[in-house]
Amino acid sequence: MIWDQLTSPGINALPRSMPVLLPIAATEQHGAHLPVATDHLIASHFARQLHVRIPDHVLILPTLTVGYSQHHMAFPGTLTLSHKTLLAVITEILESVASHGFKTLVIFNAHGGNLAIGQVALEQFGAQHPECRVVFATWWRIAAETLFGITETGPGGVGHACEFETSLMLRIAPDLVDRTQIIAGGNQATFEWAEGDMLRGAKAGLFRSMPSMSPTGVYGDPRAGSVEKGARIEAIVLSELQAIILSLASNSI
Repeated sequence: MIWDQLTSPGINALPRSMPVLLPIAATEQHGAHLPVATDHLIASHFARQLHVRIPDHVLILPTLTVGYSQHHMAFPGTLTLSHKTLLAVITEILESVASHGFKTLVIFNAHGGNLAIGQVALEQFGAQHPECRVVFATWWRIAAETLFGITETGPGGVGHACEFETSLMLRIAPDLVDRTQIIAGGNQATFEWAEGDMLRGAKAGLFRSMPSMSPTGVYGDPRAGSVEKGARIEAIVLSELQAIILSLASNSI
């Protein structure tokens, strides 16, 4: 069910054991071939498709379309919240949901820059609301093991505006993809221990702004993207997300 498409009495009639999903994303540059809406279009698409699959088992909140993107601000079109503001927004939305009696809350993330604050929100809200069950899930992490079988671009290939995000956008909103601008990313090497991408975590963290990672704003190789691959990624991620939601729905607090 979709939160803001229901009436107030309609929401009030729902079982409070129903998991409530908050998609969080970003509005930021994605190279010359993808729109700045890429992350929140992906998050909203997964949420809508989850609703199509299991409408009676999940309640979906409006997508938070701006996240933490300070490291992308050198590129025009990027919007950002501070870490402090993002944490406050996520927390206050969850507070609102919990005040209506819902106790199973899922933060569903579609942006790498939100990972740190998403984890803080999980730990802080969970500690302050022991009556609630709170989950933080990022789309590529919940399905990483299976997604490894799809990627064709090797280490650094699925980073930003890359093979995976381009594939998903070709499936979700092909009219917003400028195919004439799909080129290899400008990945810039750094310490071996700091190298990583969406599927391959670095051994240790090293701050790098996006221009220092890639002067084009693309980290990875979007040339390997395709509609067919986007459909496969979608099916894998939705299967994992659905399993998480149904397990929560069947084990109420």
